[in-house]
Amino acid sequence: MHLRSDADLKASFPSDFVWGVATSAFQIEGAHDADGKGPSIWDTFCAKEGTIADKSDGKEACAHYRLLEPDLDMIASLGVNAYRFSASWPRVQALGSGAFNSKGLDFYERLVDGLLARGVAPYLTLNHWDLPQALQDQGGWAARDTCDRFVDYALAMHQRLGDRVASIATHNEPWVMSILGHESGIFAPGMKDRGIAMRVAHHLMLSHGMALRALRVQGCTAKLGIVLNLAPVQAATDSAQDKAKAHLEDGLLLRLYMDPMFRASYPQDVMEHLGMDAPPVQAGDLDIIATPMDFLGINYYSRSVVRAEGQWDVHSSGLPLTEMAWEIYPQGLTELLLRLHRDYPVPTLLITENGGAFKDPLTQGRIHDADRQHYLQTHIAAVQAAMAQGVNMGGYMVWSLMDNFEWASGYAKRFGIVHVDYATQKRTLKDSALWYRQFLGAQVPAQRAA
Repeated sequence: MHLRSDADLKASFPSDFVWGVATSAFQIEGAHDADGKGPSIWDTFCAKEGTIADKSDGKEACAHYRLLEPDLDMIASLGVNAYRFSASWPRVQALGSGAFNSKGLDFYERLVDGLLARGVAPYLTLNHWDLPQALQDQGGWAARDTCDRFVDYALAMHQRLGDRVASIATHNEPWVMSILGHESGIFAPGMKDRGIAMRVAHHLMLSHGMALRALRVQGCTAKLGIVLNLAPVQAATDSAQDKAKAHLEDGLLLRLYMDPMFRASYPQDVMEHLGMDAPPVQAGDLDIIATPMDFLGINYYSRSVVRAEGQWDVHSSGLPLTEMAWEIYPQGLTELLLRLHRDYPVPTLLITENGGAFKDPLTQGRIHDADRQHYLQTHIAAVQAAMAQGVNMGGYMVWSLMDNFEWASGYAKRFGIVHVDYATQKRTLKDSALWYRQFLGAQVPAQRAA
C-alpha cells in the first residue's frame, strides 16, 4: 500500500471525524472487589486452573480505578477527541439485579466528567464481557431473563450518565461472548456447547434491541449502537469446497449478526447448518433485534482465510504477523467496510478497535514500536480508502490506550500505545503514542499539550 504523508492523510478526513483510543473495564481497572464491586464471570474464569496463559488475573490490572485522574490527563495529552471505555456491570450492580452500587456509579461519573472537562467525548460500552457472576449462576446470557436485567442496567447507566456521554454501545463483540465463551470455551464462562452458544448470541442481540428501545423511550440523546468483531472471510483456494466453507464461515461470523440487525432475519444457510442448535427465536424477536441504531462499531484486526479441510497456515502468505500470530492485512479493512456498505443499510460506521500486539522492549526509557506505528498508519489509510469510495465513516479508535490484561493471553501480549510497568504501574508513551499525538496535532490545545 502506498502511504501518503501523515499531513495529507490527516487532511483527507473531515474536521468532525472522531479520533480516539479504547479500553475495557476488566482489562484495566483492577480494584476487583473495591467499594462494593461484585465478581464477574472473568474473575471466576481467571481463578480456574489452566485458563490464562501466564496464570494471571484482572485483580490489579492497570490500577485504573485508583489512577483515574493521571490516566485522564494522559488520554487528553494524546490529542484525541474521544475515549471509548466500558463500564463494569458488577461494579455498578454487584449481583446484576436488585440494588445499584452508588460508589460504582460515582466512579463512572468521575470518569465521564473528567473526560468532558478535558475536552474528550466519552464513548460508553455497557457490556464488554464481564457479566456479573450472580447472573451466570442463574443461566447467564443463555437465560432469556438476562435480557431484562440488561435493560435495567442500561437504564440505570443512562439515568446517571446519559446526558453527558456521546454514545452508548450495548455490547462488545457478541460473537466472542457466544463462540469463545460458550462453544470453544477458551473465554469466560468456559462452556463448550454450540446450542448454548447460539442461544447466547440470540439473547445478546435481543437485549441490544430491547435496550435501544428502552433508552429511546427515556429520551436518550446519546448515539446508540453495538460493536461487532468482523473480518473479510476468504477461501484459501479457488476450489468449490474452500469457497463453500468460506461462505459458511462468513455466515457464522458476520451474517449471523448483521442479517437479524439489518434485515430482521437469520441467514437461511446458517440456520440449516446449525439445525437443532439454531437460535431460539420467539415471535417478535427479530423486529426487536432490528431496532434502528445510530452507529455500528467495527473491531478489525485481520482477515480470515479458511480451508475446507484443516487449518490454513497463517505463515503461508508471507505477510508479517503480530504477536497474536495474526496477519497484518490492512486492505482487508477496506474490503470489509465496502462490503458492509454494499450489502446492508448500515448507519455511520465507527472503527471502535484496531491495533496490534508487538514485542515492545523498554530501552533507556523509550519504546520504539515502529511496527505498531506502521500498523496504525496503514489501517487509517485503509479507512480513508473506504471513505473515498462512499462509505460513511464516523471515527477511528486505537486499541488500546495502554497495555492491559489481554484475556486468556494474560499480560504477555501488549496492545497499548502506552507501556505499563505492572510492578510499578508507571505509564510510558511508546513511539506509536507520540506519533498518534503528532498525527492529531492540530487538535491539541496549547494548554493541554504534554
